[in-house]
Formats: sequence, C-alpha cells, structure tokens
Amino acid sequence: MSPTADPPEPTDIGVIIRDNLHLEGPLLPILHGMQAAFGCVPDAARAPIAQALNITEAELHGVISFYHDFRREPAGKHVLKICRAEACQAVGANALSEEVLSRLGVNWHGTSSDGQVTVEPVFCLGLCACGPAAMVNGQVRGRVTADALVAEVAQ
Repeated sequence: MSPTADPPEPTDIGVIIRDNLHLEGPLLPILHGMQAAFGCVPDAARAPIAQALNITEAELHGVISFYHDFRREPAGKHVLKICRAEACQAVGANALSEEVLSRLGVNWHGTSSDGQVTVEPVFCLGLCACGPAAMVNGQVRGRVTADALVAEVAQ
C-alpha cells in the first residue's frame, strides 16, 4: 500500500483478525499481519482490532506506539535506520545523521516526498566497533558515510 493508496477494505482487516484470533496472545500476530498486508497498521483497523480483543483503543495504541517497527503510515521503498547510540555518536553519527536527513529532505521517521526513503533512528545495531552504523533495508552497514547511504537508497 502506497501513501496515496485507498484505505484497506474492512473485509481484509477482518480476515487478518479472524485468522489470528485462535492464537494465544493474538494481538502481536494481528498487528504483524496488518503491517505485512498494508505496510502499516492502518487507522481503520484500530477499532475492529480493539473490539475483537476486548481491549480499549488506548491500550491498542500503547502497544503500537511501544514497538517502533509498527507504523501508522507505510514506509518508503527503502528503510534507512541510522544508529543513534553513544558509540556511534562518538565517531560522527550525529553529523552523519544531519547530513543524510538534510540531503534526503526528511526528518526522523519521515518519508521522502517521492516515497522512496523512510529514515528512522535506531539505538544500537551491534556494530559499536565499526561505527557509525546504519541499516539499509534490513542489511547492517558499518563505517558508513552520508555519500554511501544516500547512494544506496537512491537505487
């Protein structure tokens, strides 16, 4: 689903909920199913999920907002996560982040106007000795530069 696509059909939402209700602790599998189907957990799915699980929408929002990988809007074609942890900051991650955000014309959690790149902060990718680190489309990169990151997501 692209950022300009029509909202999901209620029947699609219902199918995902129904397919996971039999599981013990079905909330996270339902949310993952929504994310897989629509690229996000659409606002239109919140009330049906809450009703099916007999929880409040506030409780549901608490879970969605706690887990950083659940989105309210679909991500861009490329997802770029830049490490914000102290070890990476010590080797230039702040300057790297500022330059990448500026060159892509986005803020943290933002998607470029062409829908190609979503940039997110992440706190430690486990490459502390190879910082600054980033993750591009699920692939970890060490000793990254702004030029390399921007080039990789431009493809």
